[in-house]
Amino acid sequence: MEKKKTGISQTGARMPVVLLKSLLVSYLMAGALLLLLALLLYRMQLSAQAVSIGILVIYAVTAGLSGWLAGKGMQDRRFLWGLLTGSLYFCVLAALTLIVNHGLQDVGNHFFTTLMICSGAGMLGGMLS
Repeated sequence: MEKKKTGISQTGARMPVVLLKSLLVSYLMAGALLLLLALLLYRMQLSAQAVSIGILVIYAVTAGLSGWLAGKGMQDRRFLWGLLTGSLYFCVLAALTLIVNHGLQDVGNHFFTTLMICSGAGMLGGMLS
């Protein structure tokens, strides 16, 4: 017996769920890693440059994790889903930064660099999945 097509493909129906799950896991991981970095800052008196590098590494690792999870969940065009989740990861970070800072005054310095790191790490995670 042949199944009827409903108009929504299997991939399209599970896309929001996979994206939300991958982003949620990556943000939980980012929170834990940022807490660890704060503890290291407190205990070891890290320099501002070491903290900035640590934050960028955390962004790259968690965006890569998000891309990897999205690639595993979607099974096709994994690099594209990884790129999308990395970009969404950055968009949420940028929105939170704008909300906390009440404007664009501190966003300009590393905005493009952080976008490229998050998007590239997400795409790499998707490719590796």
